[in-house]
Amino acid sequence: MGRAPDLIQLRPEGLYCPAGDFHIDPWLPVPRAVITHGHGDHAREGMGEYHCAPGTAPILRWRLGDQRIVEHAHGETFHMNNARVSLHPAGHVLGSAQVRVEAEGEVWVASGDYKRQHDPTCAPFEVVPCDVFITEATFALPVYRWPETRDVVADIVDWRRRCESRGEAAVLFCYALGKAQRVLAELASFDEPPPLLHGAIAAGVEVYRTAGVAMADTERVSEHGPRADHAGRLVLAPPSAAGSPWLRRFRRAQQGFASGWMRIRGNRRRRNFDRGFVISDHADWPDLLRTVEQTGARRVFATHGTTDALVRTLRERGLDAHTLRTGFGDDA
Repeated sequence: MGRAPDLIQLRPEGLYCPAGDFHIDPWLPVPRAVITHGHGDHAREGMGEYHCAPGTAPILRWRLGDQRIVEHAHGETFHMNNARVSLHPAGHVLGSAQVRVEAEGEVWVASGDYKRQHDPTCAPFEVVPCDVFITEATFALPVYRWPETRDVVADIVDWRRRCESRGEAAVLFCYALGKAQRVLAELASFDEPPPLLHGAIAAGVEVYRTAGVAMADTERVSEHGPRADHAGRLVLAPPSAAGSPWLRRFRRAQQGFASGWMRIRGNRRRRNFDRGFVISDHADWPDLLRTVEQTGARRVFATHGTTDALVRTLRERGLDAHTLRTGFGDDA
């Protein structure tokens, strides 16, 4: 007797649950989508319904405008056709969730993106026991091991102060959803001048503030005139601003990047950053392995990143592990 059809399957539109007739983070328009979080590779336009955790709802409205959004509290079970579904904290960004699906005697968990490090801007990751676990693999190589975030932010503060002594601005590139807010939350305990924000960063920060997330006070770069002296100020900007005309307003500046990719020094050199700060909103290698083990899953699908090493290691540990090719991208 063969194995029953998979509870979650890969379709052209994305991950699909036949028992519930819904998709998880689809990349093409579908009638019903369960969204793990608000990053653009997981939450796209054109869905008939968006099901998500409450923290994700304002992010979807900010990014996608007026949509039909159905909110479900973390841990609350709701039915979609013949499937029992619940959302559980993923620790990735505000509102991020894993999707637990129970049907036909099996439990599957699609993790979306997740991390295990402490983050004051979102609910911590919750281990959800399951039969089958779909895990991200963004940083699934042994070299990726994260330092304590507070220590890295202390290095950012020291860098800004060194820039100040040289009459330079410290321009830190970081993702506008999740990374910037995490840096600002950690900066709140340091005695520092208010960071200046690029407009794209400021919009996301306002969403977090409205949700009650405590962060350092900030100012918009646009609040300062074109002749303002930004020397000694920490400036947060999205990676898209690197090399753009917007940077010309900072007559003297160093440029840094906050990302897990900065764990490899060559990445910083190739992108011509003066400094690289290792802060990631994804699980590192030890936490990927620890998480898979803690779920108790007997089958594992690895997606979104460097899957080969993770799949090989899990097979060596006796698990039925495979690569799942999806359309998710990088927000490291």
